[in-house]
Amino acid sequence: MKRSLSFLFLLIFLTACSPELIPVPVTQGPTLALGTPTPVSINAPIVSPPDLVYIHMLDENNGWGINDDNVLRTADGAVTWHNVSPAKTGALGYSVLSDFLDSQHGWMLVPDPTNMLVGTLYRTSDAGATWTSFAVPFGGGDLHFLDLKRGWMMASLGAGAGSMAVAIFQSTDGGETWTQTYINDPNQPGAGDSLPLGGLKDGLTPIDMQTAWVGGVTYAPGVIYLYQTQDGGHSWKQVQVTAPAGYEQAQLETLGPTFVGQGAAYMPVTLSSQNGEMEAIYTSRDGGTIWVQTSTFIPFGGKMNFVSANDGFVWNGTNFYVTKDGARTWTTVSPDVTFGDSFTEMDFVSPAIGFVMTDDASSNRNLYKTMDGGATWNVIGK
Repeated sequence: MKRSLSFLFLLIFLTACSPELIPVPVTQGPTLALGTPTPVSINAPIVSPPDLVYIHMLDENNGWGINDDNVLRTADGAVTWHNVSPAKTGALGYSVLSDFLDSQHGWMLVPDPTNMLVGTLYRTSDAGATWTSFAVPFGGGDLHFLDLKRGWMMASLGAGAGSMAVAIFQSTDGGETWTQTYINDPNQPGAGDSLPLGGLKDGLTPIDMQTAWVGGVTYAPGVIYLYQTQDGGHSWKQVQVTAPAGYEQAQLETLGPTFVGQGAAYMPVTLSSQNGEMEAIYTSRDGGTIWVQTSTFIPFGGKMNFVSANDGFVWNGTNFYVTKDGARTWTTVSPDVTFGDSFTEMDFVSPAIGFVMTDDASSNRNLYKTMDGGATWNVIGK
């Protein structure tokens, strides 16, 4: 499950000059009526309301979800959700990790409530009708499968005072067995320091079994925390990414890159200083070797989705910033729903179709769908 950027410490007032923001035209997309997806039969009990805490839509109709107690499947555009949970998993909700490749194949990691450093990994290859479980030597972190066999895990071993211990694991048999390739906990044998203990690790992005990136945040001002491995996680090297002009003393944080298409990648970097919070978008066109900052600063930018090499969305708390030319230019789309602080996640599957989850102060959860690129939204699944 992908995490939102979150600073875990108070920022001191920093001396930095603010770059000139590029004006972004505000647009209101055309109003389109919601279509009714053709239902597909799923032989599992219906859960209503679904009260999702996680959603991963594969296309307009097919997707996976997780709520406090169940793994869910939809085949009719998130209108109907079916319980396809493994037996006896206990509470789920925000404590679990998951990764779903397609409508048939997925994994879910449930930590041991008595020992959060270990857990049980569940795997399905038939859309959740049956699951196989494996005891694994990790309980939380960041889980990614490249295909049905090859997977990575960045296991969290504990964080504090701006440091975070992690272990890197790989699997080549679909998650049944795992090999540790790296650990940076100095209390453990064989600990390394190429991916240092210092810094909070926010995200792992692998593209094959040799190459992966870790993004995060460190206390050092003006540093973009990005590390890369090219040997399966055995060693790491910091990627030099230049901080935006005027933010050399700011606190910078990134989840790491998102790869879309052949070699195209995007990386959001949150900039916090006395001038407020901005988001800069970096791009790479060579598979992640060289990163170039784009010209637009997005005020209070947060969640980012790219659905193709050219089409992407960033939510900034009020509007959707939308690009159709690979982050070269952006427009803003004002939604007809005031999501505000209740906004928890977005999942666009095309330039037109997307989903937003909300969870307000009263724990009322809703799922919305747009068919026009974020301008108009309708509550679904209830």
